[in-house]
Formats: sequence, structure tokens, C-alpha cells
Amino acid sequence: MDTSSTASMSSHSEGEAERDSTYGSCDSEEVDPRYSGLREFHRNRSYGDQSKFKKILLKLTEETDPSSQVTVLTELCEGLSFCVEDSLSSMLSDSFSPILVRLARHDDNPDIMLLAVRAITYLCDVFPRSAAFLVRHDAVPTLCKKLTAIEYLDVAEQCLQALEKISRDQPLACLQAGAILAVLNYIDFFSTSLQRVAISTVANICKKLPSDSPSPFMEAVPILCNLLQYEDRQLVESVALCLIKITERVSQTPENLEDLCKHGMIHQATQLIQLCGKSTLSVPVYNGMIGLLVKLCSGSYTAFKNLHELNICNILKDIITTHELSRTMSSSHLSDGHCLQVQEILKLLNALLPALSKTEKLQILSEKEAFLFTNSDLVRMSTITLVPLLMQMVDSGANTYICYGCLSVINNMFYLSTSDILGEVVKDSNISRFLAGVFTRKDQHVLDVALQIAESCLQKLPNTCLNSFMKEGVFFSIDALLTPEKGSHVLSSGGNLLSPDSSQKKGTAEGKKCLCFAFEITLGTSHPETGSCKLSENAVYNRAKHMMSNFFPPELNHGDEVLTDILQKLRAISLAFNDLTSMPVGESPLQDEEKFYALLWNVIATLDGKESVSTFEFIKSGIVRSLLNYLSNGLTTRESIVPDCASSHLSIIEKRFSVFTKLMFSKSDAVCEDLPIVMLIRKLHSALSSLENFPVVTSPLTKQRNCFASIPEGICVPYPCLKVRLIKAEGDECLRDYSKSVVTVDPLSSLDTFGNFLYPFVMKKSESSSTVAMHETENRPTQSAVDPVLRHEKSPGVVNELLSISSMPLEIQVSQLKAPEVEMKLPLDHPVSSHDEDYLAKLLFSLDGREIDQSMTLYQAIILRQMEVESEMIAGSKLWSQVYTLTYRRARKPSHDNTPNIVSSSSDLVLSPKHGIIWCIFASKLVSELESSSPVYEIMLLLRCLEAMNRQSFQLVLDEKGSTLGEGSLDGLECMRVVSPSVPKSDFVNVKLTEKLEQQMRDSLAVSTGGIPSWCNELMNSCPFLFSFEARCKYYRLAAFGRPLGRDDSPGRSSSSRERYRTSGGYFKKKFVVHRDRIMDSAVKMMDIHGDKKVPLEVEFDDEVGTGLGPTLEFFTLVSHEFQKPGLGLWREDHNSSARGTNLDNENLNIVFSSLGLFPRPWPASLEISDSAEFSEVLKRFTLLGKVVAKALQDGRVMDLHLSKAFYKVFLGQDLDFNDIWSFDPQLGRTLAEFQSLVDRKRALESVCGMDSNLDNNLCFRGSKIEDLCLEFTVPGFPDYVLPISCDCKMVDMTNLEDYVSLIVNATIKSGIQRQVEAFRSGFDQIFPSKHLQIFSENEMERLLCGEHDAWVFNELLDHIKFDHGYTGSSPPVINFLEIIQEFDREQQRLFLQFVTGAPRLPPGGFPSLNPKLTVVRKLCGNSPDAELPSVMTCANYLKLPPYSTKEKMEEKMLYAMKEGQGAFHLS
Repeated sequence: MDTSSTASMSSHSEGEAERDSTYGSCDSEEVDPRYSGLREFHRNRSYGDQSKFKKILLKLTEETDPSSQVTVLTELCEGLSFCVEDSLSSMLSDSFSPILVRLARHDDNPDIMLLAVRAITYLCDVFPRSAAFLVRHDAVPTLCKKLTAIEYLDVAEQCLQALEKISRDQPLACLQAGAILAVLNYIDFFSTSLQRVAISTVANICKKLPSDSPSPFMEAVPILCNLLQYEDRQLVESVALCLIKITERVSQTPENLEDLCKHGMIHQATQLIQLCGKSTLSVPVYNGMIGLLVKLCSGSYTAFKNLHELNICNILKDIITTHELSRTMSSSHLSDGHCLQVQEILKLLNALLPALSKTEKLQILSEKEAFLFTNSDLVRMSTITLVPLLMQMVDSGANTYICYGCLSVINNMFYLSTSDILGEVVKDSNISRFLAGVFTRKDQHVLDVALQIAESCLQKLPNTCLNSFMKEGVFFSIDALLTPEKGSHVLSSGGNLLSPDSSQKKGTAEGKKCLCFAFEITLGTSHPETGSCKLSENAVYNRAKHMMSNFFPPELNHGDEVLTDILQKLRAISLAFNDLTSMPVGESPLQDEEKFYALLWNVIATLDGKESVSTFEFIKSGIVRSLLNYLSNGLTTRESIVPDCASSHLSIIEKRFSVFTKLMFSKSDAVCEDLPIVMLIRKLHSALSSLENFPVVTSPLTKQRNCFASIPEGICVPYPCLKVRLIKAEGDECLRDYSKSVVTVDPLSSLDTFGNFLYPFVMKKSESSSTVAMHETENRPTQSAVDPVLRHEKSPGVVNELLSISSMPLEIQVSQLKAPEVEMKLPLDHPVSSHDEDYLAKLLFSLDGREIDQSMTLYQAIILRQMEVESEMIAGSKLWSQVYTLTYRRARKPSHDNTPNIVSSSSDLVLSPKHGIIWCIFASKLVSELESSSPVYEIMLLLRCLEAMNRQSFQLVLDEKGSTLGEGSLDGLECMRVVSPSVPKSDFVNVKLTEKLEQQMRDSLAVSTGGIPSWCNELMNSCPFLFSFEARCKYYRLAAFGRPLGRDDSPGRSSSSRERYRTSGGYFKKKFVVHRDRIMDSAVKMMDIHGDKKVPLEVEFDDEVGTGLGPTLEFFTLVSHEFQKPGLGLWREDHNSSARGTNLDNENLNIVFSSLGLFPRPWPASLEISDSAEFSEVLKRFTLLGKVVAKALQDGRVMDLHLSKAFYKVFLGQDLDFNDIWSFDPQLGRTLAEFQSLVDRKRALESVCGMDSNLDNNLCFRGSKIEDLCLEFTVPGFPDYVLPISCDCKMVDMTNLEDYVSLIVNATIKSGIQRQVEAFRSGFDQIFPSKHLQIFSENEMERLLCGEHDAWVFNELLDHIKFDHGYTGSSPPVINFLEIIQEFDREQQRLFLQFVTGAPRLPPGGFPSLNPKLTVVRKLCGNSPDAELPSVMTCANYLKLPPYSTKEKMEEKMLYAMKEGQGAFHLS
């Protein structure tokens, strides 16, 4: 337990146990009386041990006979091995030390020496402070002498262990006595375990090396470098740590750095950091080795030269590439480690490619630069190899630190490159487009380096770069840095306008975060990490002005003369679009469509032309805005429309969507190979990545002490609190000043809760007491609901748990806080208003003059306020130490609508499902912090339109064909066969935004305190398609459960039985016993007991020994099959479904199966639950199914339940329409579509010919009249479901065909299934809110719940299956095994997965996501392995495979075990 942060270390009397002061600290805990007896036992034992040791001390002092000394030393060693620290005192240790050292020098008797040294080891282990006494009596030289002499191996080994104990507390004494060489000289004679002890001793000494006399430890460098070649991972890692510490100590002396390079350190370290070394070293040590090379390369010319000769740049490229491929790893620790790795690599690249400024005269830099100019091939290879990769890193959403590092390296490369080298780079990489994107950033250091890069390009390639700078808009970006009035023309979303008198910060409160010092190479006396910013006050402005006057001709400032031909052409097309949009819809819409068609083809042809279209030209031409205006029929520019006109607007938009879809999804060899929509999507994503500047908040994870939050509840919290000064708003006479000057506020509590707490203290006494009573009564539950942390006050157990985790690192504290009731503060919605009556007793708060949303936390408000100034911020210690001034006032009754709405009264607007989808695209705000007229907003809105078209392409094409058929433009119903191409969802993913979201979610403090930027939540709700499926999965788990997916611990991972049942999310797993013959009853009981708890469930079958992951997955599989049994009345069991037999539980279980997924069977809406026991049971089953599905998602389990897309769609709250029937019953959908086409054709003919009796002869369904089909008013496939027809018609004919189609659609996807879906959703919402899943599509919901369905790929199998304990990837049985499972059909694959993992499907992500990894080991058999069967441990995905003689025998045995080994878990 740590002492209070304000307390200083106090001295303690000898023998007195050190105690922490609990006064003024949140760490104190009341003494539990239950432990008083245990403490008394330890006290009595300590007294007895001290008496025994005093007697032993007396005997050692008096005895001189060797045999007696051996006996006493043996007794001492036994006593020390079983005692505790309280059994000894400083006085006793000081008394033992000289005697034990004297006996260790006993050269005549090796037993005495061995026992004396062993006693020294035990003494240091039990009482660490005794190391100081032993050092004072020359124990270290004695032990070193014995170790060096190595007369007796056992004595030498014991001396090694004793030195390791002493070196922990007395490293300097060990160094001065020569302990490093003593333990290293004969290290090869010891076993591996003792070699680790020896290196651990050196590592302890290296932690505190002196800087004045390096010779004692420099002599050990050759031996340490040689040890880096050893195979033992732990040994190599410890050696690496020693070399890292030694290099750090001598890094300020170039002579010592040169000495380090003489012993092969460069070669060994370079070999170690290659990709094969990643499996040898942990991430921190691996990064430390790269840092070692940074220091050597910075201060040693020899190291610099050797690294280039070893092709280090190519090695670093491979490392960065590997990081880029693995950046989406789920472990936040690994991700943070790889981020630090990239930073170290950038530092090394800056050291490898130094750019000497004209004012510097350092000799070593001159030598390096001369070497690079002499070896231009090295510069050429490095530049061509690394520049594209560094540009990709910046474009993928790198934070400001990484961005600045990449730009610094590129700047150095361009400075060192010749014009020929730079020409090759510019030819292969669009450096102009890259710089245009960089200029959208706000940081002045980044802008300054970007200007330097642009200057190098213009100096060495003036003609080439000048033209490309004009095309990509770099010229306009530089000009905008000088001219504020032109700022609106720059594509920067942040606006980087500077003026000659613009002030730069000359210093920073946390100087080490200033980018001036981030990658600086310091020699000799190091520059201070804290201090003033080295960037001059007007550096960016002056550099931009210099470039404009020296590199750009003056005539470029004259308007349209600088516009490129492509830009002028696109502008002309954009103006034509605008003219087309502004024209009223005429009597001939076909003519308008042809014009639109022609204009759009011109756009596509221009985009795919010989000359590329830059992002600057694409955006500045206005094409995006014009397309949006046309597609939305001007809705994006209107503030509101009348509800009566909304339907006509949406009908026009729907028609334009259809035309747009038909064009964008049709190929034309004359234009492009890809679909036109794919080209447009790519261009939009490129523009979005270049222009967006959404902020990222990062919080350094440092250990924080407990804090006392005086507001709102006055409790201790294991995280920092915010300091606030409260001031009453001027002119508010209803309130009074708050008495306290500065208060500490819980950052997790909302301002609503804050206001409820504060109101009674600032309300004047004249206020009615009834108002106060009402306030306290009504708002207490809200407070508890809004701020779950406050509930801990009344639960001493939870408070103690919070206090017990306070000593953990902050990232662990955050995860602990989420269990079991505290969720992540990641709001998916921000309510903007409350009920009017609540405002009588509420306060509103303002920060820096701006009112704060009451639903936000104070932490969120502060972060968002700071992000208005900076595009990226680091919530460091300054954020917690600063005092914030909050102004409070009494809330007034708000106006009901403060934001402009696109419709004047949405309650009067009734839309069809198709119109509803279109309406949602344009009516809802994407990101609140962006203006709707900004380029970034328009790009995202157009992408949203394209994604909706892609999603609805089948329906749009089908509607268009049906409409055309109804108008008589097409003959025959065969045209209703629709084949609609679609774009993969991955094409809509924006890599840069995804990486930014990943960075944000890796910051546990920002996530848990609600400090993530609002754009993350808003974009996830409005444009989830911009983010990858994996990123959305992480987001959903954080939003729904406040934790990432908890992975089951495999055997050997947990250090104790208590941790074995704990997941990575901080929750303890709960075991539950189920009965295999009563699966449904067990599921009901499980959900009743544990359904509403977040604790992951682990299943154990009754009378079976198996438990863990395998039985749990099998339980969910069996439950899935129970819900699919025929005859339950749950699913449609028509001609499209079939019963599939599965070989589970040793019996055939028939389940309802449909290749397109299950969909609820319709039940009459008029059927009352009380009148039908069968329907009541159906609703209960759907409710239970909702609970089970939600629990499976919550625990990360896979279910074998293939639901239809339409079911997922309606479950997610989307309305189904006529065309959705195709997704689960194509035959019924096609038939209804043909019927509807007949209705439309009849209506069209009647409008032309009038009511003619001969019309019916032309309206036939597949050659037959409707009357001849003998259709009754019942739902097809469900004769008991009679349709509620208004007239007395019993048979269907052309006069009532439209009513028949409408009634069937209503029964099939609306009223007939509404109550079943509501029951499923109500059960689901009891586990967690289903709204968190709305960011997924229907296909992704299937993948999320049921895992992967794709076929296995051989390379994937080879990469993600581990072979161990007798098998390797090249073993003949392994090759046979891989060939066999590769040849499995779909049903055999299901059986194999069920046999090995417990579930017939792989989790989302396939084999790479299988955890634990599938492991295949050699099964120990007798003389006849062909007689053995394979066995498995499903809890660890562990297959024990005998080495069969032939492939055929292996396949036979595997199939037999897979089929017969189902249905029970027993010992294998």
C-alpha cells in the first residue's frame, strides 16, 4: 500500500515494521476483525523465530569445530528457508553478516563455504535490507573471488545466486567489486537456469550504472554481444536489456559509442531486430533494441556506416510493413507497443539520413553527410523504398507525432537526393497529392516540414513539381497560409490561416511533447526536453512567403488562368448538373434522364481518362455538390419543406436513384473496366482521406493514485478527478454563490447529475421547499442511472474492490471498473432535451462562455473544447492539474426545436419503406461539427447515397423493371428475372477513418471516461459503412458492454485458479450445469438466473466430465437446433425449406433448414394470445430465442442458427417492403412481383383505352388468366390463415388482384410476423439493447452470430494451425491431415469443427480468430497406431492425432470419430 502522495518518507527505528500513514489518503481500509487471530499467530511466530536465530548466532560465535559449524549452518539455512521478514531485525542481520562472510572464506572445508554462501542467499531473500550489511563486511569481493576461482562447482553456483540477491539492492557495490566479469567469465560452464541467474545479476547492476567510470561495465560488452546468439529466449532478452542500459549510459560520449561498435554489437543487434527476432524478444525489449541502434547511429560514425552496409533501411521497411498489416490487433497493449516501435524506427531513420543545416558544424554529421553523398546508391535505394511506405502511413490516419516523424524522414531524404533520384520518386509516388493532404493539418511543426519538402521539390524539379502542385492544389494551400481571404478556397477542413503577426506558442507546459524535440539527434550536451519551442514565431508564414515569391510565377495569382483543363471541364459539367436540377420536372422526364445520363457518362469518362483527375480538381469543380443536389432534388440545400410536398420530392428522388443505379452498375468497355460506381467510390475515398481532419484524443496511461471526488457523492475513485471552480452566472437572481472555491469532480459523472447535486446548495431559501423535495425525489434515480459509479457508495464490498485495484496500472484499473456494473461512457445518442417539468430544478453549465450539453460528462466537455483548437490532443497531467471555471445558471424552459429541420412537421409525414430509406439519407445530420456545405460533409453524404444504392440495388432494378413492364415498355414476365451486380462492402471502407477509430478505441482512459470525440459516435451511427467490420465489432462491444471480447483462457495461461475463470474484460466466468436431454428447459433456467448479468457463462453437462469452451459452444449449438425443430410454429416450413438430418446425440434430429435462412411463419393479427395456447407458446419461444441470441453475442459464442436477411433487417428496426420477400422466398416474391406488374399494366391500359372488357385477354399470368388459377384469399402455404378481404369475394380475379397482393405482403412481412419479432426483440433487449447492432448489415449480423461460412483455404489452414509435441508442418501425418480436411465437403467440415471445437462453424474471422489456436499433436500410441482413434480437448481446440500409416486409414478413423464421438464429453 502506497503512502499519501503528500507524505514524505519517514525514518523507522531498528526492528520496527514500516507502516503507511492512512490519514488524508483514500487507500486506507478498516481493519477486519476476522484477521485479528491470524495477525496474532504471525506475531507469536516472529517472536519465536527471533529467539531461535539469537541462539544460532551465539553458537556460530562460539563454535570453532568444523563439524559443529556445519551443523549450525545447516540449522540456520533451514530456519531462514521457512521464516518471514518479521522474523528478523536489522540488528540480527548485521550480526550475522560478518560471521557468514568469514565462514564463506573458509578454504579448507567446502561444506562450510557452501552452507555459509547459501545462508547469505537466504538472508538476502528473507530480509532484503541485509544486503547493505553484507556489503559493508566485504561479502561481494568474497563471493566474486570464489566464483572466479571456481574450485567447487556447487559453491560457485551458490555464489552466483547470492550475488544476484545482493545486486538487487546494492548494484553499485557489485559493479565496483567486479561482479559483472565474475559472473560472466565462466557462464558457459553453468546450466541454462544458472546462466539466467548470472545475466539477471548483470541486469540488476546495469540498472544503476555510473556515468563517470564506464570501464567496469564496458569490459563485459564483448561477452554480452556473444550471448545474443544463444537460443534461450529469456537469456537473450536479459542480455538485450543489459546492452540497452549500457548504451544509454555512454550515449553522451562518442568515444565510448565507438568502443561498443568494435565488438560486433551492430551486427548482432541488427540480426536480432529482423522479423525473426520478434518471436525472441518481447515488444518493450524489441523496441529498446531499436532505440539502442538509434543512440549508436546518432553518436558513432562507425555504427552509421555499418548499419547502411547491413541494408538496415530494407529491414526497417519490412518491420513497418508488418506493423501496418497487424495494426488492427485486438490487444491494446500490443497495439501501443507497435506504435512505440514505429516511433523508434522513425528516430532511427532520422539518424540514418541526417540533413545537415547550414548553421551546424558538427564533425560527425559532416562525415555522415559526406558518406551519403559519396554513396548515392544507398540514398536512392532508401528513398525509393521508404518514401511510398511513409506516405502510406501518414495517409492511413497516423497521429501528429508519427506524421511529423514520417515527414522529417522524407524531408531528409529529399534534401540528400539528387534531382534524378527525386524524379524517380515523384514519378512513382504522387507527392503533390500527399502534400495537399498534409496541408489540411493544423500543427505548425507539421506545416513547416511540409513546406520544406515542397521547397526541395521545387528546387530540384521546378517544372515537374510546379505543374503537379497546381493540379493537386498545393499552390492554393500555400497561398492560403498567407492570404486569409482565400482561406475558403483551400480544401483544408481545419483552416490553417496565418498572418504576419500570428503568435506561436514559444513554450509548452509539457515541453517534452513539443515536436521540436521529438526526433532531434543530440550529441555532447543534450538539449533539454523541456523548454521553449524552437519554431520561430512566424516560421510557417515566412517560409510560405519565401516560396511564393521565389518558386511561383506572379501571374499565377490571376484567377482562372491557373485552372487546369480538367478542372475547367469538370466545372462545366457541374454547371450543367446545376441547370438540370434547377429546371422544373417537365412532362417528359425521359428527356431529363437522357441529359443526366449523358452528363454522368462525361464525369465517368473524365475520371477514367488518360490524364488523372486530382482530388483538388474533383472537389473544387463542384461535381460532388452538383450530384448531391440532383440526386436529392435540392433537399440538401433546403432548410425545410412542406410535408405535402415531401412525397413528390421523394418520388422524384427515387426515380433519379433508379436511373443513377442503372448507369453506375452497368459496364461499358468504352469507358472503364470496373463498374462506374467503383471508380466514383475510389475517388470519393481518396478525397475524403486527403481532406478530413477529425481529431484524435490520446491519454498517456500512467499510474494514478486514488482521488477523492467531492462532487457528486463524495467517494474515493481509483482514477484522477477534475478540479473545478464554480461561478454563478451574472444576472441570475434565483441562485446564490457556491461556498467552496475549488471542488474535485468525478470525471465519469454527467453534468445532469452534477447539477442535481449542486442545486440544493445554490438555491436561495426563498425557493419552495416542495420544489426541493420534488427535485430530490425525482432526480435521485436518474442520478444513479446516469452515473453507475455513484452506486458504489452504498455497497462497501464494491468500494473495497475499487480501493483494492488502485495500485494497478491505469489501463488495468479501467478494465476493472467495467465489472460488473460500470459500463463504458460511450454514448450512442446525445439527448438534446428533457421533459419540460424537469427544468424547474436543473442547472445549466457553461465552459469558456459556451453552454455544455447536460448529457455529457465534464471530461467530455473539456476534451471537446480543447479539440476545437487542436486537431489532435494528448490528455496529459496538465488536464488533471488545471482548475476549470464553470459558470452555472438556472435552466429556462427551452424551445422545442432549436435546430433547422428539413421537414416542418415530421409527425405529419407518412412514408413508404423505400421513401423512408431515402428520407433518412438526407434528413439526418452526419457530423454535428461539420457544416453541411463543407467538402468533407458532401463527400460523406454522397458516399452514403452510393452505399444505399448498392444495398438497395436489387430492389431499385426490380422496381424499375416492374414499372417499365407495367407501362407496357417490356413484353413478357421473363424480364422480372433480376440479376443485379453489387459492390463489396469493403470498397466503402475508409482506411484512414478506420485507423483513427482504432487509435481512439485503444485509448482505454478516453473511452471509459467518455472522452472520445463526438465524430466517432456520430459517424458510426450515420455512416457505419466507412469503418471495417472488425473495427465496428470492437466499437459495438465497447458501446454495449464497456469491454472488448473476453477470450477464454487456455490451459497454462492463468497463474492461479482464481484467474482461470476470469476473462480479459474483467469479468469472472460463471459455471452452469445443463442437462443434455432437457436442453430447452436448461436454457430457460439459465436465462432466468443469469440472463441479465454480464458475467460470461461456462457450461458443464450433467454427468459429464468436460467443461470449458467446448461444452459451452456445443450447448449453444444444441439450443440452436432445438429452436429449429419442425412443428414448433416458429418458422416458415413451405416448399423452400427442408428437413436436414444431423448426427448429434447419436440420433437423427430433423431441423427446419432453408438455404436462404429462416423467417417467422405468419400468424393472423386478429388471433388473441389468450385464445390460442399454441400462439402463446410461439411468442414465449421467440422471447427465449432473443435472450439466447443476445447472450451468445455478449459472450462471443457461435450459434448454428441460419436466419434470413429479412429477419435481421426487421429485427434491426428497418421496415420490410414488397421486394424483401425475394430474400427468403424467391418463388413467392417473383409471383407477387408478376401479379403487381399485371395490376400496373391494367392501370396503364385503362388510362389509355378506358374500361374495355377485352383488356383482360391481354393480362395473363404465364399464359393463364388469373381466374383460372383458382386462388383463394389465404396465405400461400398456410391455408388456415384467411386473409381479411373487405368484400365477399372468395376467389381472386383481376378486379381484386391488387388487394390480394397487398394482403399477402401484409401477412407475410408485416402484421403476420409483427408480434413474433417484437417478442424476439423484447427478449434480446433484456440482455443488452439491440440498438447497438444497428451499425451492422444483415449479412454482417449473420457473420457476427453464426461465424464464418466460407470454404477453407489451404494457406489459411497452414498458417493458423499449430503442430506440436511430435509433429511439424512437414510431418507426413500432418500433410495427410491437411489434405483430408481440405477435401471435406460442407457437412464434413461442420462435423470436424463440431468434433474439435464444440461448434460446427468458425468464429467471425475464421481460423485466424480461433482462440485458442487449433493445435494438432502426436497421440502416444502402442505398437499399432492404426487401431487408435483421434481424440480432442475442445476447451483448448486440441486434437490428438495418431501417426496413421496411410492417408486412407487416417481419413477413415477421423470420419468415424467425428460421427460417433458426438454427444458427450469424457476423458480422452
